[in-house]
Amino acid sequence: MRVAPVIPVLVIDDLGHARETAEALVEGGLKVLEVTLRTPQALDAIKRMNLVPGAIVGAGTVTNPDQLKAAMDAGSEFIVSPGLTQRLGEAAIKAGVPFLPGIANSGDIMRGMDMGLTHFKFFPAMANGGIPALKALAAPFYQCKFCPTGGVSLQNAPDWLALDPVLCVGGSWVAPKGASPEEIAKLAREAAAL
Repeated sequence: MRVAPVIPVLVIDDLGHARETAEALVEGGLKVLEVTLRTPQALDAIKRMNLVPGAIVGAGTVTNPDQLKAAMDAGSEFIVSPGLTQRLGEAAIKAGVPFLPGIANSGDIMRGMDMGLTHFKFFPAMANGGIPALKALAAPFYQCKFCPTGGVSLQNAPDWLALDPVLCVGGSWVAPKGASPEEIAKLAREAAAL
């Protein structure tokens, strides 16, 4: 969460573009890459992106222990989930992998803290009330750090990053569908400069 201000949230539809997308993002200064398990190509994309020097590749949209194992087997260096269940949390902790579970309310945070977790993805950030909601949630949980994702953009990312408990944001705008490697590298440079 401290490597760069933005973690690209990637949906890989075309395996042929996986490596060049990773190369463009790393060249632009974004080394931590979250490949969402939303397409059949995702696990193979993780394997290909891992070949890019400097890339730190993880799996997102991990919702159960079976997906966690498959993501780890594909070489994921971290795991991101849209939510937090007891089964998934315990499996991630047992695997010893950096784990960023999604939270939307104080109960989610308390469940995570009961498992020893203090770093969370605030998701979906804008639909859950945006910055005012995270400020209110973070106040009683002063020891926790957050990565807002969902509705975060180049325009509003600086406002999120200005919040003390926010270490980084997640966003899909840095690698839009159909963008060329040159466009992605430019967007990554802008994001890395935030």
